[in-house]
Amino acid sequence: MGTFNELRSRIAEALGDPELPRLTPDLTMDITFYVGDQVIALNFAEGGAAISGESDDPQVTVRATADAWEQVLMTPPPATFHSFTALQLANPLFEIAGSPLALAKARPALERVFELVVTSPEMKATRAQRDLRQIRGQYAVVDIDDVPHEIYYEEAGEGVPVLFLHTAGADSRQFMPQLADTEFVKNYRLVAVDLPFHGRSMPPLTWDGAPYKLTASLYLKWCTAILEQVVREKAIVAGGSMGAAMSLVLAAERPEHVLGIVAIEPPFRSKGRRNPYQHNVNVHGSLHNSAYVRGIMSPLSPAGERRRSSWIYSQGAPGIYPGDLSFYSDEFDGAVTAPCIDPSRTPVVLLSGDYDYSATPADGAKLAELIPGCLHLVMNGLGHFPMCEHPNSFRSYLEKGLEFIRQAAR
Repeated sequence: MGTFNELRSRIAEALGDPELPRLTPDLTMDITFYVGDQVIALNFAEGGAAISGESDDPQVTVRATADAWEQVLMTPPPATFHSFTALQLANPLFEIAGSPLALAKARPALERVFELVVTSPEMKATRAQRDLRQIRGQYAVVDIDDVPHEIYYEEAGEGVPVLFLHTAGADSRQFMPQLADTEFVKNYRLVAVDLPFHGRSMPPLTWDGAPYKLTASLYLKWCTAILEQVVREKAIVAGGSMGAAMSLVLAAERPEHVLGIVAIEPPFRSKGRRNPYQHNVNVHGSLHNSAYVRGIMSPLSPAGERRRSSWIYSQGAPGIYPGDLSFYSDEFDGAVTAPCIDPSRTPVVLLSGDYDYSATPADGAKLAELIPGCLHLVMNGLGHFPMCEHPNSFRSYLEKGLEFIRQAAR
């Protein structure tokens, strides 16, 4: 079967997906795919979707050569050919056209269709033994600049403390698989926190309702206070994405609080993460933002874990995700922060997934060049949220990272 016919067949099959109607409520739109000069027209209307005749005025078009589409149809596809958002933001072989508003409205549909068009076997990994009953959830009142903050955190295990920092717009549920791991808790005291405004940590009562904007200074104050008042001892800090960036900042500016850091998907300078429709009255933010992050996961990760990972992003408060990106995308600069780290005092581990087009393995390598003696591991087959999109595969990398820090600290 030729590339065009294969793509058309996979799209037609995808339209029977039971999840697609949940992601496309009241979507009315014509979307056209061009495989060279051949056309596949897709129409969404009245809660359904169908392949139709060529549209005279499609709101969104996706155009590439047959050779480029052939890579999307590979099993598995190469990185940047694996999702709609990857094609849009990181693949120069594809031309995505449409108004920004139309693209934002279409994103949940297109991201799910591409998930189904792509064929990838689930990457196998040894399944860890986990027991959710060992996780203890509680609140602490943390003083930050003389303002009480009601911080929710979860804890499991005993031993070397590890503080987990979640990604932008998310919460500590991302690290539930690690806290439930029955082996990790034998040697580590695992603590996962919801930052203020995130998850179950409410905004402080002094907040006046103004737009939320995270800065490096504020984030550093939050983490320093959490280390001092919740963890109460020097800890390994393991952060994902935005949390990876802050772990590097903590290593550079608060080494007295840090035993070492594990930066999970660390950026050099974050690119392509901002989108004006992450918080916009014209677009369903829960649907858009959860779809936006689906595109940055690996197609080799289990579908159920990917769906749960994106679910967290469907529940963030309005404006929190883009507000976090004020730090992550606008302010953090690895070229400035990394040289300020003393790796002889603070061991550094960098973990980069090869399906992550935002914080790439190349970004991790550039950081590693600036931090002599650090450990940089490329995680084959993993995306931007390895701790929750494929916790079993991620486990061995985290274990190596934690052990590297323990050995370096001796």
